[in-house]
Amino acid sequence: MNITATSAPRHSEIALRMQGADFHDCYEMAIPANSPSALELYLKVMATTPRWVNAAMALRNRIVQLVGLKNLGLLNDIDPAKPASAYRVGDRIGIFSIRYLSEREVILGDTDKHLKVELSVCRLPDKVAVTTVVHTHNTLGRIYMLFVAPAHRRIVPATLRKASFL
Repeated sequence: MNITATSAPRHSEIALRMQGADFHDCYEMAIPANSPSALELYLKVMATTPRWVNAAMALRNRIVQLVGLKNLGLLNDIDPAKPASAYRVGDRIGIFSIRYLSEREVILGDTDKHLKVELSVCRLPDKVAVTTVVHTHNTLGRIYMLFVAPAHRRIVPATLRKASFL
């Protein structure tokens, strides 16, 4: 399974949110032509999150609470019985809330006092693109991203790689 670092899809909703971003990346991989919607892809990928990623999230949650940031929970904190069709903008899935939803793209995100993060899963004809965009709000956000950015560049490809159903 080949996962490639690339640019955000040109005509995606997330591309409109990149202006002024302090961090962004995008990874894409090939998927079968009959793959499900962007939200269904997200739900399936999160359900197969590697254990080490959830362990890293749990550690992150303990550390950041010391400086007053949110405990986000784990990436795979999702209701496996809830179908993708039941989700709406504003609903929480794992560590993020849905901010934009279409058949082709879902944008999930969270905002705290130190930054705003948005993650897009964009289903293209023969591939899926996962784009992350971060806007920091202050020095704490910039310091936070010094540690998170290198980890993030390992987490997204590892999480996609683990989703062997694609």
